[in-house]
Amino acid sequence: MKITDIKTFLMQAGSPPSGAWAANYGTIATGWRNWLFVKIYTDAGITGVGECSGWPRVIETAVHDLKPVLIGENPGNIEKIWQKMLAAIMGHGMTGTVGGGAMTGIDMALWDIKGKALNTPVWNLLGGKLRDRVRIYAHAKTPEVALQLKAAGITAIKAGGTSDPVRMLEDLRDAIGDEMDLMVDLHGPPWLTVSDAIVLGRRLEPLNLLFMEDPIPPEHVESYARIRDAVAVPLAAGERAATIWGERPLIERDLVDVIQPDTGRAGGITQMKKIAAMAESHGIMLAPHSGSLGPVAEYAALHVMAAVPNALMLERVEIDWPGRAEVITPVPKQVDGHLAVPDAPGLGVDIVEDAVARYPSQMNVGMGKGDYEPGTENEFVYVQTKLRRGKYFKGK
Repeated sequence: MKITDIKTFLMQAGSPPSGAWAANYGTIATGWRNWLFVKIYTDAGITGVGECSGWPRVIETAVHDLKPVLIGENPGNIEKIWQKMLAAIMGHGMTGTVGGGAMTGIDMALWDIKGKALNTPVWNLLGGKLRDRVRIYAHAKTPEVALQLKAAGITAIKAGGTSDPVRMLEDLRDAIGDEMDLMVDLHGPPWLTVSDAIVLGRRLEPLNLLFMEDPIPPEHVESYARIRDAVAVPLAAGERAATIWGERPLIERDLVDVIQPDTGRAGGITQMKKIAAMAESHGIMLAPHSGSLGPVAEYAALHVMAAVPNALMLERVEIDWPGRAEVITPVPKQVDGHLAVPDAPGLGVDIVEDAVARYPSQMNVGMGKGDYEPGTENEFVYVQTKLRRGKYFKGK
């Protein structure tokens, strides 16, 4: 069997309803998310589907640039093809999310082809199934949304943003009680300084959070050690990195308790399995990022989570844009806070090409409102010290 063609399918995805997302996205463009799907065709008539994320409109060019390197290859030689792609793009510099995203979608489609060719699910190729369903968590910033999710069977929620976080999380904990898990994503901009992250983490200790995510800029990896030494709250990070080398510092230095590779840009199922194994050797749990991803990447995450021992839970935008259900078949269903692991050969999902075509890409960047100090909103700074500290860190 040989690869004969690769095609891309780029679409504009709408934003979730207000209050459903962790982040404070008041963007300059409505529906700033783009989803990029990839299909690989073979001379055996078997096709595979994948998804690329990181910067989809740019990654689409990268996928087509890699196409001549892949035509004629045996799609079953997944590791060889991955290494070939890495060698082909290394002349452009360190592999970031564009290179990682392109390789991810291609790698995902190769695993889909292999599973179909062998008539078995991808999780079976990864060593077999540890679990039949994967626990998910959803997003809420208000008690009202959190209680809606609780009533729908969700057992864990994550709140996002850095605006009055102590009060927000105290309100959420009071509303949902102790039986639900609670997390916070402190991603910027503006990111917290290390000192502010420590002060905030200490204030959040009584709430027994499952983890505190991305409290500082991802470039400041070494500073996670200062936070770990000072705060008794589990830390999570890693969604913005690609490949085992991108996640390596967080894992090897024991800087986090939860690693969060993005299923659409980490380097594919090949890399996700390796990242999970690296994390396992350090007692670190796996909770893949999937907040802005499309539904094909979600299927890939389910296969990985089914097959690794250190799977914590999977992020999901539970109240998402309705078009999400139009562009794939079948659509996964949440039951009791879990998604069932697919049993069909390959990934067990395909895109609906006509539906994808109804949503052409318009824009792929967005400027969130952020949580800037009053009067500094137009500066768009990356890191900012919190002022009015008596109020900000006080909570109720």
